[in-house]
Amino acid sequence: MLSTFFRVVWVILRKDIAIFLRQPANMAATILPPVAFLLIGALGAVAVGRNPVALVTLDSGAKGQQMAQIFHQADVFRITDTTPAQAKTLLNTVKVAAVITIPADFTQRVSAHQSAPIEVTVNNLNLDFTNDIRRSVPDAITQFYQAQGSASPIAVTMHETNLRQRDIELFQYGVLPTILLLLCISGILNGGLAAAREWESYTVKELLLAPVARGAIILGKVLAGFSISFILGTLVLLLGYILGWTQPEGIYWLTTLLTLALIALFSAGLGVAIGAALQRIQPVLAVSINVAVYLFFLAGGIGVLAFEPDWLQNIAAFVPLTYGRHALEQAIFYHSADQFSLDISILIVSAAITITLGILAMRRSLSH
Repeated sequence: MLSTFFRVVWVILRKDIAIFLRQPANMAATILPPVAFLLIGALGAVAVGRNPVALVTLDSGAKGQQMAQIFHQADVFRITDTTPAQAKTLLNTVKVAAVITIPADFTQRVSAHQSAPIEVTVNNLNLDFTNDIRRSVPDAITQFYQAQGSASPIAVTMHETNLRQRDIELFQYGVLPTILLLLCISGILNGGLAAAREWESYTVKELLLAPVARGAIILGKVLAGFSISFILGTLVLLLGYILGWTQPEGIYWLTTLLTLALIALFSAGLGVAIGAALQRIQPVLAVSINVAVYLFFLAGGIGVLAFEPDWLQNIAAFVPLTYGRHALEQAIFYHSADQFSLDISILIVSAAITITLGILAMRRSLSH
């Protein structure tokens, strides 16, 4: 009897996965939104990462060349070394956001302990670029004074202590929310379609007349959405590992995969509940994508949640993806188990709730 139950689950699971693979439209609806967000994140990271700046070095002396080298090593500019005329053209044609000019007498003035101004011309068409440059130029000058050691007229000492072991690039930081979005869309959409398809194609009658337990039908539907979601999420995780974006180590591979599995279960259960309630493919498509995207945004998907407005942080505390994201960040980026028990507990409870909703919705729909 038990073997028959699981055989039915396997048949339903295999059928729904095969249908997903044969329908490019459903695959596109699952994959394209996360890809679009990933592309937007990549373009945004390039735009705000390092500002394009023209550097005009008129001083051939030691101090002038040292100052120019510090600007190059600051890692906050994309520098083009130019003449004054070329710099003016680049600024006027908006090829650079600013022109930094080291004057011809810079070395002489510094050696004589005189004021040695560096001219900065900023195109303030974008406040974000402008403020980055306003902050970065004084920082580079501070590094110049520090490099002078005891000869510096201004005693400057900088000491940096990192709270975390790794520096994470902006684009890299945005990869994990994209994986969460993929898991959420995939689980909700494919779990919902697996349920709704039976009513729209009238195959639900065959299922009701078949001598099989309804629990096997429901479990098969939930596992179909879970399997598709988990496999896609794992593939993207492995791709990120190859490209150097997501690199868990040791035991953190297990915690990462456990987190992915729980998010996939949460999404699949919610999808089956939506599919059983709506019983039509088109409404399920629309509602599933919208629900997944809203959950993504409410969990602070496009920024650092701690820096978001208080009202969003208060809402995010009730969104399971918030805890999934935190667990993944700690495991993949920082190789830490900070608040892991809390994150996993909330994900387990959330997955249990949505699976229960999916089971109740399917049972109710199959009974009518």
